[in-house]
Amino acid sequence: MQTRTSTVHPIGAMTALGFGVLSYSLTQTMMVPAIGVLQRALHTSAAGATWAVLSAPLLAGAIVTPLAARLGDRYGRRRVLLIVLGLALAAMLVALVAPGIGWLIAARAVQGISLAVLPLAFGAVPDILRPERVPAGLALLSGMIGGTAGIGLIGGGLIVDHASWRWLFVVGTGLAGTALVAGYLFVPEGLAHKAGRLDPVGALLLTAALSGILLALTIGPGSGWSSAPTLALAGAGVVLLVVFVRVERVLRYPLLDMDLVLHRRVGIAHIAAFALGLMQFLYYVLVPKLTVLSVDAGGFGRSVTVAGLVMVPHTLVILPTGGVAARIIARVGPRIPLAGGLLVTAAGTTLLALYHAQPWQLAVCAIPIGLGTGLVMTALPAQLHRVVEPAQAATANGINTVMRTVGGAVGSQLGAALVAGGFRTGIPVAFWVATAIGIGGAALVFTVLSAATSVEHEMARN
Repeated sequence: MQTRTSTVHPIGAMTALGFGVLSYSLTQTMMVPAIGVLQRALHTSAAGATWAVLSAPLLAGAIVTPLAARLGDRYGRRRVLLIVLGLALAAMLVALVAPGIGWLIAARAVQGISLAVLPLAFGAVPDILRPERVPAGLALLSGMIGGTAGIGLIGGGLIVDHASWRWLFVVGTGLAGTALVAGYLFVPEGLAHKAGRLDPVGALLLTAALSGILLALTIGPGSGWSSAPTLALAGAGVVLLVVFVRVERVLRYPLLDMDLVLHRRVGIAHIAAFALGLMQFLYYVLVPKLTVLSVDAGGFGRSVTVAGLVMVPHTLVILPTGGVAARIIARVGPRIPLAGGLLVTAAGTTLLALYHAQPWQLAVCAIPIGLGTGLVMTALPAQLHRVVEPAQAATANGINTVMRTVGGAVGSQLGAALVAGGFRTGIPVAFWVATAIGIGGAALVFTVLSAATSVEHEMARN
């Protein structure tokens, strides 16, 4: 059965979704400068602080997001969105008063569920805006995700430099609380598809599979990529993922319709998301680290605030580029922005591989990465919107979000591994690898979507 609210306030609803997106993306980036501060303040190890800032929310978010997105399609996106925001707000309050690192890691793991805000928000846009305005709405939300990186680093750096780290969660509480209230007031329930039963076996298999793969990526640098724990987790995750796919393909009411993963016009969007996430996080990890690393260690020895300023030019172009991409998509579809965006991003990583001797070169050469990010991040939900039924929109976007997150995890660890032997020698290698991935991804996207378009035109003529 499907239901839709009759009265929608587009400005209020889009504002609510925007605050929801910011409650995830801005808070995540603001936490990055706090790793060293948390280590000292809570008397923990570097590994403990990293788990609190990055690993715990990454793991929880990647595992919960496809499940939350599926529940949103099944029971209504507004309802699930409010639950997600409520849990994130509660976790923010716990983190704000956390007495030790264990409490903080647990709170940050629960905060990871806020990653599910992204697919739920993307899935809700067609319920809020007229069809001709949907690409612009998706562009706005997509631009917010990528456009907060430099702002978050600067804001987080200023807070930890001049106030307590707990103020980071004061900001996060304000964003999540505003999103929750505005979402309750303005976001429509939209479509709900309640047919069939839930799939607890699929949920357990998917949770276990993603846990194994992401834990392997997380512990790999410390335990060694060829160590028994890393290989066991990765192997178990891959095996369980294969079992999950086989089980889901024979169920009448699967947790995830495999056409949302394996169909070529949907799957190519997931491949593009993985490639973009990998290239983005190579940049997000290596450029700030190169900026703040001491001169003796091969860096520039600048502050975290300077590292944020280096990323500002890249950040500033993402949102306006998303607006341009929306207009292109409205005219010719998402194929050109999707493939072209990966190529433009690869151009940025090429420039960084060649020119990284001064902080200003890092700032200027990364501008194409921002341009490409704006194009791809807008084209991804637009491509899914074109080929997926409305009742499955949040689920498809949830899978896409997880693919970009996994790509980011791979990119982070790949970057760390490539510069392990020395930053100055590893930086160009890392960015050349990113360039190759971007070019390969663009070629694959263009080939697959061009073939699909040709088939559609042939069918239309017949």
